[in-house]
Amino acid sequence: MKYAKKDAKAYARQNMKGIWAAALMPFTPTLAIDEDGFRQNMHHWIDDLKIDGFFVAGKQGEFFSMSIEERKRNFELAVDAAGGRAATIMSCSDQNMDVVIELARHAQTVGADYIVVHAPVLHFFKEQEQTVYEYYRTIAEKVDIGIALWSHPDSGYLLSPELCNRLADIENVVAIKYSVPRPMYAELTRLAGDRILVSTASEEEWLDNIVELSWQLYLCSSPPYLLQTASDRRMRDYTDLAFAGEVDKARAVRDSLQPVRDALRSTRPPEKPHSHQKYWQELLGQVGGRVRPPMLELTEQEKAASRAAFEACGLRK
Repeated sequence: MKYAKKDAKAYARQNMKGIWAAALMPFTPTLAIDEDGFRQNMHHWIDDLKIDGFFVAGKQGEFFSMSIEERKRNFELAVDAAGGRAATIMSCSDQNMDVVIELARHAQTVGADYIVVHAPVLHFFKEQEQTVYEYYRTIAEKVDIGIALWSHPDSGYLLSPELCNRLADIENVVAIKYSVPRPMYAELTRLAGDRILVSTASEEEWLDNIVELSWQLYLCSSPPYLLQTASDRRMRDYTDLAFAGEVDKARAVRDSLQPVRDALRSTRPPEKPHSHQKYWQELLGQVGGRVRPPMLELTEQEKAASRAAFEACGLRK
């Protein structure tokens, strides 16, 4: 690792910045991991789109369809492809804490910058906070690498800002991907923004969060590589303008992307987010590939609708 455990928060504050994307994992026609395709995408995302960091083997990456060894291999591929040109945060989420710790230690060994761990699904609980606190405290005790929390409705509950504020005192908890309503993440920023980096996956809220909440990190989803091309980097452009204090210019660029957002949203079948995003990648010249069952593939009709929207949305190739 590039930092000691005691320095994790300071290191993240200095280095965990900018636009971070959640990587989709392409699968071959036989449903094997497409290692070459993943490398090709990573190189494009870093060299052409100027993305700063990558959330690897998360829900976008279909980690739920991978074996533990495949997830470890995904970590290795990402660190190698990043090659020091971009940072990595490895998703170690699992219902089994031993698996979380095993993956976290592997991430640390292979040179990842950070890990992220989803709040556990607690089926039989009506109150979760002390259990969740012990969950993260135990994981943090077992590893040295910086940890990002992750709260999302998929867990069946949301971490409160007050609980996150307690968790922010843990030595190597450095950030949170907080997929909650804006008032909640604004409150957490007020409570704990001096100790952890707060972020959320909404690209549409990113500019306002830079300007109004002084955020430095977009962590993260697929828009950084679905809304941009090598010749049309408007998310990168409005981010840099906002960081430079040119807010009106940033807003104009941000707003100009609305037809692209609308094209993505209007053609995405509710049950097929992964296959839809992978097909959009292919329209962009990236490697999309298949999804693993039970995830559903797009029909030819759905592909045709996506292709027509893509061609009309104004994204420059």
